[in-house]
Amino acid sequence: MLKTIAISNEKGGVAKTTTTLSLGASLADMGHRVLLIDMDAQANLTLSLGFEPGEAEYTSSEIMLDNIPLISARHKTDIENLDLIQSNSRIETSEQFLPMRTNYTTILQRAIANMGNQTYNYILLDCPPALGAITQNALAAADLLLIPTQAEYFSAYALRNMMSLIRRIREGDNPNLAYRILVTMLDKRNRTHRNIHDQLRSTFGEGVFNTVIEIDTKLRESPIAGLPISHYKPGARGTTQYRILAQELLEYAKETENRQTA
Repeated sequence: MLKTIAISNEKGGVAKTTTTLSLGASLADMGHRVLLIDMDAQANLTLSLGFEPGEAEYTSSEIMLDNIPLISARHKTDIENLDLIQSNSRIETSEQFLPMRTNYTTILQRAIANMGNQTYNYILLDCPPALGAITQNALAAADLLLIPTQAEYFSAYALRNMMSLIRRIREGDNPNLAYRILVTMLDKRNRTHRNIHDQLRSTFGEGVFNTVIEIDTKLRESPIAGLPISHYKPGARGTTQYRILAQELLEYAKETENRQTA
């Protein structure tokens, strides 16, 4: 069963791209066919896999603005089972022009539906740090919204706007949208981090992944090498934690599918 996962938070610097890349690679390493879609004008996901933004003929911009099929824009990466749709600065234009179109918030939803569900097991959407037309498209298309969140005040505070957007999407384009919060860049020695982490669990309960991603310098180094953490440093703490996250996600997907077929 195809699962589309949007990775989004209005707050920047919370490891959205790192999570997209590391989780996607972990799923691919487990034998799942994974498509990553870079939807951010900064194209950090594209860079993280060793591609140069602007070189691809078709990118996520053409999907959103020109209705190019997803299959036409995908590229093989050096990681088995892992493909990428690149981004470039043109996707910023989408924020200006998409709202002029009818049903503009479901362009990506329709593009994924037209691809069929046999090509990939998982599609991961790396969203920009904003809640505009691109992010709304991602959430309308997603089965699950994964929200990376630091255990810090401003990052946790940004969840208020995310929750408001989730409600709007559920009321309109995607009534079945689920979400899970992922605590990232956690320093367990920091009392403030521990306190905010506890508050997030108390407030959101099962809406928070059990897995946490702790601070790991290797996670910052791996994009420079153009590789996900699992291929850059297989023994790193970040590698282990993202593999555990992938396993938790698979269990969640199985439980969801069982409920839907019951």
